[in-house]
Amino acid sequence: MRAKTWLLSAGHGSVDIYQGIVPVLVPFLASERHYGYLGLSGFVLAASLLSSVVQPLFGVLTDRWAMPWLIPLSTLTAGLGVALIGVAGSYPLTLVAIALTGLGVAAYHPESARLARAVTGGDHVGMSWFSLGGNVGFALAPVIATPVLAAGGLAAAPFLIVPAVLGTLVTLPLLGERVAGTSKGRAGGADDWPMFRVLSSVIILRSIAYIGLSSFLGLFVQQRVHPGHVAGEAALFVLYAGGAAGTVLGGRLARRFGRIRTMRWAYATAVVALGAVVLVPGPALYGVVAVAAIALYVPFSLHITLGQDYLPTRVGTASGVTLGLAVSVGGALAPALGALADATSLRTMLATLVVLPAFAWLLAQRLREPGRLEEPQDERTLSTANPASAS
Repeated sequence: MRAKTWLLSAGHGSVDIYQGIVPVLVPFLASERHYGYLGLSGFVLAASLLSSVVQPLFGVLTDRWAMPWLIPLSTLTAGLGVALIGVAGSYPLTLVAIALTGLGVAAYHPESARLARAVTGGDHVGMSWFSLGGNVGFALAPVIATPVLAAGGLAAAPFLIVPAVLGTLVTLPLLGERVAGTSKGRAGGADDWPMFRVLSSVIILRSIAYIGLSSFLGLFVQQRVHPGHVAGEAALFVLYAGGAAGTVLGGRLARRFGRIRTMRWAYATAVVALGAVVLVPGPALYGVVAVAAIALYVPFSLHITLGQDYLPTRVGTASGVTLGLAVSVGGALAPALGALADATSLRTMLATLVVLPAFAWLLAQRLREPGRLEEPQDERTLSTANPASAS
């Protein structure tokens, strides 16, 4: 079980690398192809918006039909999109290539989350490792892509397909796992849409808080601690490292105390930590950034398993929403947060983020722990030989 979880986490990381690569590409697209700010923002929007909004659609599809082939195909598609950027000679073709990457990322997550549920049995710690793989992949994107592009420019982008190939290879041995939850539902398990909507609201609030913090933290630290890029980059490293630690910690805390209680503690802690980020001066700011990151990431994998348990007959849909649509709101509102910072100050904008985990904590009081689900009436095997067997 542990080996399978590690393989699944590695596969998840190989896909989410391509979510983090697009921002790395932007400076090279600007310098080599001389695109303006509007054109560059179109690339970022095409990747993030398509990836996030289309995920629930793939979730619906995977609930209706068994599509195990979607996992390797989507992994390769994400890598192929980035590779094609190197040979695309025009803005429209580059936009299509980046959109292809976003499509691959979107197609991957719902079915892979179903697979993660099968491999881990829905165990909180196992699902936290699956989530951690994606977080690490995103954080490693600049480390992997920047040296390649710095050495060869955009012409070297085809080499960036390598993580997708490796991710496909490590995931293939897992495709025979049996995945529970089909359109016929579970014995004694009914979809709880009211609870799922409350959970989605909590995820949205958390997303806005984290995106707002991560987008402007580097600049804020340069103002409060030390001018220059090094201080800002160090703060972002602390933020990402704290997020990784929080993801793993969340699974362990949930195993001992339950998911709902753990979420409530995490969001209460996030309120205090975000307030401290605004108030604490000097190098001590790095410490409270770490606490804020841990608190905001402790619930990350718990959102996924709760969503799946609230919608036991629509695990793919739940995964698509918790990993996609609800999370995308944070990115969509980032320009509004930037406008608020311009109108007031960066410190004032960050101070307003405190209310978001506070509201998330209040909403979490309405959530209840789903009862233990019974065994499914039927199961489907992730086998490419008979994908229609689950319909």
